[in-house]
Amino acid sequence: MSEEHVAISLEAERIPWGGQEYAVNTSFGLVSVFVCGDRRKPALVTYSDVALNYMSCFQGLFFCAEAASLLFHNFCIYHIDPPGHELGAAAMTPDQSVPTPDDLADQVTEVFDYFGLQNAICMGVMAGAYILSLFAVKNKERVLGLILVSPICRAPCWTEWFMNKLYINLLYFYGMSNMVKDSLLKRYFSYELMNSESDIVRACRRLLDERQSINVMRFLQSIHQCKLVDLL
Repeated sequence: MSEEHVAISLEAERIPWGGQEYAVNTSFGLVSVFVCGDRRKPALVTYSDVALNYMSCFQGLFFCAEAASLLFHNFCIYHIDPPGHELGAAAMTPDQSVPTPDDLADQVTEVFDYFGLQNAICMGVMAGAYILSLFAVKNKERVLGLILVSPICRAPCWTEWFMNKLYINLLYFYGMSNMVKDSLLKRYFSYELMNSESDIVRACRRLLDERQSINVMRFLQSIHQCKLVDLL
């Protein structure tokens, strides 16, 4: 693998804890990894959910002063964004092949190799939790612990399969429509929070408008290939 990387400077006010973003070249294409903290410390690797990146998925945790202080005192954080989900991502081209979940798990392996990580604690949310679980199955010796939030742990039922296929087609023909946004928000938030029209729900709806619909569609297509695996 090439050792070349692209370092991207981000506005300090948007990233209050500092850090640097790397475009890591892997066998499955470029992947954005935002690194913050002292790289001499143990690694904590995160992976976000569909249509989210590290900022929108984990900012609630890292904007909490007590949690951030504890995490950065003990770890160096490596945020892996799903392909095409990083801040300012360009639209992917239709001719690019859609990676399988196994491909994305192997991409995580290449990220570990790129940064010289022997092992790490991994934290993933939903689709990201599934990818990191696959990575852990393949690389048990490199995973010190797993923190999984609502992980995908079984093959989808027919209803889930159909709805996922519907949203893929909606994204293809209509982009980030209100129906798709409402579905994604229901994925992220409880029924009570959705009905409260809280600031966080409205902010997340605005963030979804910034996502490239084709990139979200491609990640859904990857997860759509989810198959039953024994993660125990």
